[in-house]
Amino acid sequence: MSVLASRRILLAVTGSIAAYKAADLASKLTQAGALVDVVLTPGAEKFVTPLTFQSVTGRKTYTDADLWGGEAHVLHVGLGQRADLMVIAPATANTLAKLAHGVADNLVTILALAARCPILVAPAMDAGMYEHPATQANIRLLQERGVYLAGPGEGRMASGLVGLGRLLETPELIGHIRLVLGRHGRLAGKKVVVTAGGTQEPLDPVRVLTNKSSGKQGYALAQAALDAGANVVLISAPTALKPPVGAHLVSVQTAEEMKDAVLVEAEGADALLMAAAVADFRPKTVAPDKIKKQAGAPQLELEATPDILVAVAGLGSRRPTCVVGFAAESRDLLENADLKLHSKQLDFIVANDITAPDSGFGVDTNRVVLLFSDGRKLPLPLMSKEQVAEAVINHLAGFLEHK
Repeated sequence: MSVLASRRILLAVTGSIAAYKAADLASKLTQAGALVDVVLTPGAEKFVTPLTFQSVTGRKTYTDADLWGGEAHVLHVGLGQRADLMVIAPATANTLAKLAHGVADNLVTILALAARCPILVAPAMDAGMYEHPATQANIRLLQERGVYLAGPGEGRMASGLVGLGRLLETPELIGHIRLVLGRHGRLAGKKVVVTAGGTQEPLDPVRVLTNKSSGKQGYALAQAALDAGANVVLISAPTALKPPVGAHLVSVQTAEEMKDAVLVEAEGADALLMAAAVADFRPKTVAPDKIKKQAGAPQLELEATPDILVAVAGLGSRRPTCVVGFAAESRDLLENADLKLHSKQLDFIVANDITAPDSGFGVDTNRVVLLFSDGRKLPLPLMSKEQVAEAVINHLAGFLEHK
């Protein structure tokens, strides 16, 4: 997660039973390369200990005891002003009220006043407390001042009640953190449309023609574009993946539905990344009822699905500034990719050999070659799909910067 690498995160933990989740958040941020300084309120210390956080971050954890130490007069300044982001997770109703009204009676609330970085709050409280008019008024006031809000989620509380007020899980919190840290990236203000997943063409109400695409590469591209500050529209065929935090998801099933969604979203966009594995053929007719085995094997007549990239080229002056294609090939990789690059009027194409066991469909790694319209070819070594996505987004950003 390069957007997190070497970034200074000030993680403030307040007195909620959800404080135990903050230890996992601190651990995952540290594993991603962030420098995490943790501050606990007196209430948080009732649930978790400083040693827990020191063990997962490898850095000192601060409490109110440090507020009255020999360096207290500069502690809040140093911590607050060198951070890239302050995250308050969990943020109780009490802490939200203090932040909204400038109360500075513990190290966390003092740091919130001294910090010159963005602040992200992740509320956590029992059912009814979050929706209380006082809490809602405090949240509105904080958001008007530019404070970012993550959650809360809905579900069962420690009390046994069910409602809105659960602290988001670690992957979602990290998604919100990445969104804030990447907001001024190279693609800030740009609209990037990404397609992902394998389309499904119905045979009958139960069965479909599809392919082995997991959607992992497309979803990684959407996340990398968000990390670079883009406004991302993710047009996705069915997958088992959760969309990245901040992406606008458009769910489709068939190639026809994907074409319609792409033409709407890509018109006037800055970039289109066609990472989806779109079916080339579909049944000419769809059975209205489930095809029964007793009737024998059906004879399928297929027809071509619409060519989405050809339709995009037809947008003319409203075509995206940069259109990137993907070629998943089982033979003649470079020849087939080069043919697609020029016949579809692409700016560059990402080609990979799906017969390799460590790249292509269903795995977490990929080995690709980037082919550019000016004739350049750039082979990339075996990488995670996240690293491939970052490489593609860097080339996309460079293209747009020189347009």
